[in-house]
Amino acid sequence: MKDLDDKYFERADEHINLSNRQLNDATMGQVGASMMYSSTRFNAWISACGWKNNRDMAEAKHRTIKYFVDEYKRMLTENLEDYIANFDAYNNDK
Repeated sequence: MKDLDDKYFERADEHINLSNRQLNDATMGQVGASMMYSSTRFNAWISACGWKNNRDMAEAKHRTIKYFVDEYKRMLTENLEDYIANFDAYNNDK
């Protein structure tokens, strides 16, 4: 992966740990849906911070969506492939 700073995985692990704790009071689907919503909400805010007005933001909307969808698809593909390759090791506590 390109342009990863030394805290990249540490921050990701913090989000995962929070989601794991939330499983005490919610289903996997509920936690996953909330995490996905929070990610999209935060990324919409980040995107808004890059524009001076809503007109410019609106003009870039499709490019912005394409960027985030492409990145999500790439990351999901990498993680699914990792879980497929390591299925037994990752799921030995079931």
